[in-house]
Amino acid sequence: MQTTDVKKVSTTFSRTNPFQAKVLKNVNLNREGSSKETRHLELSLDGSDLSYNPGDALGIVPSNDPELVASLLEEMKWDEETLVEINKQGDTLSLKEALTTYFEITLLSKKILQQAVDFTESEELRNLLLVENATQLKEYTSGRDLLDMLRDFGPWNASAQDIVSSLRKMTPRLYSIASSIAANPEEVHLTIGAVRYMAHGRLRKGVCSVLCAERLQEGDTLPVFIQPNKHFHLPESTEKDIIMVGPGTGIAPFRSFIQERAVTKAEGRTWLFFGDQKSATDFLYQDELEQYQKDGVLTRIDTAFSRDTEKKVYVQHKMLENSKELFAWLEKGAYFYVCGDKQYMAKDVHNTLIDVIEKEGAMTREAAEAYLTEMQEQGRYQRDVY
Repeated sequence: MQTTDVKKVSTTFSRTNPFQAKVLKNVNLNREGSSKETRHLELSLDGSDLSYNPGDALGIVPSNDPELVASLLEEMKWDEETLVEINKQGDTLSLKEALTTYFEITLLSKKILQQAVDFTESEELRNLLLVENATQLKEYTSGRDLLDMLRDFGPWNASAQDIVSSLRKMTPRLYSIASSIAANPEEVHLTIGAVRYMAHGRLRKGVCSVLCAERLQEGDTLPVFIQPNKHFHLPESTEKDIIMVGPGTGIAPFRSFIQERAVTKAEGRTWLFFGDQKSATDFLYQDELEQYQKDGVLTRIDTAFSRDTEKKVYVQHKMLENSKELFAWLEKGAYFYVCGDKQYMAKDVHNTLIDVIEKEGAMTREAAEAYLTEMQEQGRYQRDVY
């Protein structure tokens, strides 16, 4: 007898149809006196049918800073109620709503400047777009936003529609999930560092991180979706040892790994390298991690706090200090994970790992690199870097 599938009526939440997750908790993990602000966010997935694995990411569809939107409207003397088309389908939103929720206004691209040149007499902008000034163009677009462009190259002979037509749609921000659903049913946790910096005479703020730090209250909702990460996950066998290197917010997926291994009562050993600026103010999840160590879920923690000593100490220095044991773990089949900053930290950790293998395995540099490549092919060296 042939059976027909009964179509599920429930809505599937996704990138194009995010779930409105209620904020259960939003606290600063850094203590007073820290130069950083790292938010621990707990969101409810109740009623969403969403699930995830340790290592997956959560996508957030953010909205722009109301102050920046107000500055744009003021700069251009635009009426916030003006209706503008936001896509090729002809859907419309009020200008204020479009600038707040639909368009990316904190990033500038060559394309935006090229389209803007038709609406101004500015010779400066024309010069900037000349082929021979590619370097200056790149410098200009880096760290500047739509407001800078509108202030720098006016007066403008353009409608609000002309300007917004050149903007990109807001892209979701992805964050490594910092919880295990087995340990926290119907919940998802995040560890988000607030991005704020001065550039070109103005304070710049990360669109999503500062939304979470400054404007998101408990009880509010946030549009979210799950982004699976097939290349970053725990070993299938709970007997395998794992080594995790996650300084700063790079701790996030490892909190999920540790929670998961606590629930599954994993037999394998677990070693964490964590680093940040100061131990007194920046040891994220310190109480939790120390409790996991007491309970035997976490075999060992090695920390590097760069501002606590005259000479800066980072996670890779701690790896070198423990090179003998680190290599012994690898030889026994341990999985090695890195999460965090791609530009500096992940490179340093990668090179240090080769140093450790070369030294402790008494190999040539080429042999050590081959050893690491083989680990990668076996899925035993995994990176979640950004």
